[in-house]
Amino acid sequence: MTLYILAGIAIFTIYILMLFPGRMPKEVDDQLWTSYYAHRGLHEKDKSIPENSMIAFTKAVNAGYGIEMDLNLTADGKIIVFHDDSLLRLCGVDKLIADCTYEELSGYHLENTEEKIPLFEEVLRMVDGQVPLIVELKNSKNLKELCSKTAEMLDDYEGLYCVESFQPLIVRWFYKNRPDVVRGQISVGRKSLKEIDVKLWQWLLIISFGTNFITRPHFMAFCHGDARRKLGLSLFHLLTGRLVGWTVQDTDDIEYCMKKFDVIIFEYFEPETKTADQR
Repeated sequence: MTLYILAGIAIFTIYILMLFPGRMPKEVDDQLWTSYYAHRGLHEKDKSIPENSMIAFTKAVNAGYGIEMDLNLTADGKIIVFHDDSLLRLCGVDKLIADCTYEELSGYHLENTEEKIPLFEEVLRMVDGQVPLIVELKNSKNLKELCSKTAEMLDDYEGLYCVESFQPLIVRWFYKNRPDVVRGQISVGRKSLKEIDVKLWQWLLIISFGTNFITRPHFMAFCHGDARRKLGLSLFHLLTGRLVGWTVQDTDDIEYCMKKFDVIIFEYFEPETKTADQR
């Protein structure tokens, strides 16, 4: 019996060491954790204001919300703000982003509006530090190029920001090359797994926190609907890791989300802003 107890203690200790978060940089402003973040900007359900568009980002800035956005890499090495791998859903064209140059992409419109796919540098110039940013890097066949170019742009940016990704190798890149940049691992429970494009083996590693020892994320960004009774998340938070909940809508249990997570990413409604002390 004693042997089993010791083995259990050893396994639990190893698990704790595996999921331990990275040490938060001292200079990180608390405002990074006290804001609501508009998912892909303040876009509209009726598509009149498209997601990840300049108008959606401008609207979020004017309302005082932080912004969550997605970065992709074009065939000619330009960083654009666009969620999908393909143009089909948002532009009606069956082409991959990775196969298109930025000049080609600039000829397409988002959701039948006048809005076009913005460059990351354009969004940074417009936001200009007025609100904090959560920058998600999408999985790319040129992963290192996407990471290095994003990091170089953010090096010159004076506003508050953090980075995140589903791809652990992207989180690891920032851990090794920009250790003072706040980084997060995105994850999701089994219930919502079918909604995202992540390989099963990759998900199993992420959901078990099996990649934390090589990435040491400062926060976990978790699908809010899958977060209940997740021991790993609670332990990660107890060990000073931050929790970000995505994507919260007005039909969800907002009160639970505000208690569970340090930050929520929302869409299709505008929540009342509250400080950390008020929560």
